[in-house]
Amino acid sequence: MDEPPHDPFEEQSTMSSSAVHVPVLLERVTELLAPACSAPGAVLVDATLGLAGHSLAMLDAHPGLRLVGLDRDPDARAEAARRIAAAGHADRATLVPAVFDELPQVLDSLGIDEVQGVLFDLGVSSLQLDRPDRGFSYSADAPLDMRMDPTTGRTAADVVNTYSAGELTRVLRVYGEERFAARIAGAIERERRREPFTRTGRLAELVRSSIPAATRRTGGHPAKRTFQALRIEVNDELGVLERALPAALDALAVGGRVVVITFHSLEDRIVKQTLAAGATDRTPPELPVPVPELSPVLRLVTRGGEAPSEAEVAANPRSASARVRAAERIRRAA
Repeated sequence: MDEPPHDPFEEQSTMSSSAVHVPVLLERVTELLAPACSAPGAVLVDATLGLAGHSLAMLDAHPGLRLVGLDRDPDARAEAARRIAAAGHADRATLVPAVFDELPQVLDSLGIDEVQGVLFDLGVSSLQLDRPDRGFSYSADAPLDMRMDPTTGRTAADVVNTYSAGELTRVLRVYGEERFAARIAGAIERERRREPFTRTGRLAELVRSSIPAATRRTGGHPAKRTFQALRIEVNDELGVLERALPAALDALAVGGRVVVITFHSLEDRIVKQTLAAGATDRTPPELPVPVPELSPVLRLVTRGGEAPSEAEVAANPRSASARVRAAERIRRAA
């Protein structure tokens, strides 16, 4: 694993809203997308629109660019639409209520055969963290929700109150890499018999009391791994990414680029393996010459997962765990 899983709740919860809204790796992302998106008529899909920080920078920089923005969160879409309109770009932007693994259906409905750029900025958005009532943060007592689309699907309370101890242990161990997953799951199972969990504060306190005191003294808030794991489970974040990234690559025109920002190693591993597979020659080693139809379809544009600069981390602590990877389509698959 490249790095331990990290959730940026602690950094964000202590920051002002103006700092929180700074797009992570903005300069590098716009630099990576520019060669593919500079021609008039180019289409950029922002698959995780959020507050549209990256998209606004791209629309500002490329007057002929068309944006297709996807976000399942109605609050995020509304705020993004307001910002895009205020910048004078509403006529070049189409915002769609969709999870990003629905990208093929979205493009088909818009009559778009191929795109020049796709951006994924993964994880939880600033807007979601800024609203305590959404239940993403352990730093404020709120309903135990964590849905990115608050109108549909199971909540974190549903997971905590209905999953077996074994299922909860799996979620916490796999998605949070929590060493004390079984201990926390057992405590949840005992406590929910007394009273179902409905609030983040009660769950955060139970996790804290379930972890040995010596461990609690290091590594930040004891509940951060549990809350990360529940959020990933509630929103099927890794499953969505595993479906969405290949679909995004299929949608890229030759010369088109995909750029992905991740915030923890679970996401980054999926991105790394998917892009590496597309950049690998699949000609069997026993053949004397490369087979053209088995040659790479992608060229890796970044050297591994690039981290933000020290200056950016100092200005925006949320960016500390961010990594960006990018690839360019160099030929159509056979």
